[in-house]
Amino acid sequence: MSTAILETGEGAAVVATPQKKMNVMQLTFIVTVNMMGSGIIMLPANMAQVGAISLLSWLVTAIGSLAIAYGFAQAGIFNQRTGGLAAYAEDAYGKDGYFQVFFLYFISLAIANVAVASSALGYLAAFFPGLTATPVATCIGVIALLWITTAANFGGPSLTGKIGSVTVWGVILPVGFIATIGWFWFSADTFAAAWNPKGISIAEGMGSSISLTLWAFLGMESASQNASAVENPKRDVPLACLFGTLGAAVVYILSTTAIQGIVPNAELAESTGPFGLAYAKMFSPMVGQIVMALAAMACVGSLLGWQFTLASTAKDAADTRMFPPIFGKASAAGAPIAGMVIMGIVQSVLALSTVSPDLSKQFAALVNLAVVTNVVPYIISLSALFVMMRNAKVDPGIFKRNAFVAVVALLYSVYALFASGKDAVMGGMLVMGIGYIVYGLIAPRFVAPVVEPRAA
Repeated sequence: MSTAILETGEGAAVVATPQKKMNVMQLTFIVTVNMMGSGIIMLPANMAQVGAISLLSWLVTAIGSLAIAYGFAQAGIFNQRTGGLAAYAEDAYGKDGYFQVFFLYFISLAIANVAVASSALGYLAAFFPGLTATPVATCIGVIALLWITTAANFGGPSLTGKIGSVTVWGVILPVGFIATIGWFWFSADTFAAAWNPKGISIAEGMGSSISLTLWAFLGMESASQNASAVENPKRDVPLACLFGTLGAAVVYILSTTAIQGIVPNAELAESTGPFGLAYAKMFSPMVGQIVMALAAMACVGSLLGWQFTLASTAKDAADTRMFPPIFGKASAAGAPIAGMVIMGIVQSVLALSTVSPDLSKQFAALVNLAVVTNVVPYIISLSALFVMMRNAKVDPGIFKRNAFVAVVALLYSVYALFASGKDAVMGGMLVMGIGYIVYGLIAPRFVAPVVEPRAA
């Protein structure tokens, strides 16, 4: 069996080398672990800035994410070509759709890396307060982390996957523990006081943190990328997508709700390490420090893996003539160093452009932009499902069922764009505009010239 590399959204890349076909339970576990990366680690603090009413966003996102995950699972059954989301889009929109989905998804990874770096810095600040003492210090710290993890990959991918598969547990264990055991420290009075400090409406509360909660689910499509390693992909891939997403949703909702009843809202909103703060309240400052260290380790390990993934994605694009050849150059150890340096510069510019006096606000701005540049590819690729089903001549009952779920997923995706805010949407549209400029320059490579008919 060939090695399967599973994407984890904003988490670390988990590498699995199965000796035999996976069953549905094994794939479900992998999908859940893939999503539960570093994306959850700053969310309680960001959501506390609105109040506990923002937890309603989890319910909306859980339903939308389940629909999206199911849609990708079905698309993966009808289209098993390499390329994932981009290959799905190509079925309906041709090579330009393939490129736009690929380009936006690629840029979203770069933005997500900066967000993960800011998460790591927030937890490292518990040990080195000077890292977040001023906006300039924060920006320098984020950029330094980006370049340290970039340079650490120059030696090749041999250790990257192993490190990521270990460090991701630095998030999973504390989050899973607080979701189950944290309720023994839950205070109904603390939660009630945190419910709606700003007096917003239910509708505003449901939409207040849509982009933040969706951020934690990015990577839900990983089961469809692993269909070849499953015993019965037509049955197991959709089930794993749904159960894996549902499992992550339960853990997310329970953990963030429990924290709102453990830590007073004002303290939580100001925290740069919300899970560490919660454990300090539950046990002792020493335990809180240990959790902070585990979370920082997980974020740095995640960032290490995703820096290599980003450069490798650019290399693959260069190999297919979609990116400049410089991205395709690799060292003897297999590291695309030139591409890493270029993307390090791009990410440094992103860090500078989103610098904020408040680390949580910088994180939120980055997450909103990452979600927009991720959700647009979701919309494009999911809308291609109708063409895939028509070409596959599926049973009318299956077509109607899949079409209904796809429409739910698409409507939620559009709502997620709206909830991300005008600044993030404008940024996403600018990125899309740049993508069309780039594709316009390379389109002649993929479009056959029009041959005029000869005159009689």
